Amino acid sequence: MIAGHPLTDRFTAAPQIDPDDLPALKAQGYALVINNRPDAEVPPSHRSQPFATAAAAAGLSYRYIPVAGGFGPDLVSTMAEALASAGGPVFAWCRSGNRSTHLWALAQASAGADPAALVAAAAACGYDLRPMADLLANLSNSANPAS
Repeated sequence: MIAGHPLTDRFTAAPQIDPDDLPALKAQGYALVINNRPDAEVPPSHRSQPFATAAAAAGLSYRYIPVAGGFGPDLVSTMAEALASAGGPVFAWCRSGNRSTHLWALAQASAGADPAALVAAAAACGYDLRPMADLLANLSNSANPAS
């Protein structure tokens, strides 16, 4: 069993995994794997292409959404689209799981999720979203304007 940090029943963040882990993730019921780690940070064996090949062989959908240097609107919308179209549980990773968690929270908030619930879910898994609580609230409020 591949360990990760389940933030919800549909999203798990994790530290770096190996391409050989993907069949086990499929067996655990994941539909989509998201690689948030830029190729420049890892050796050739852990860049996007080996994961894409392993995901296809395992019957998993795969998205490469690298996070390097910040969480811009395009990155957040790409993550939101990936999550919305996943068709089942999602497993995302980066070096520590932190960037994956932050990007998930931003995508969820941009869809109107409760910022306090996002912060609490992350905290339960050891990730601290408190420094971005105001941003999460602003995104959520923009998605849910007052009538």
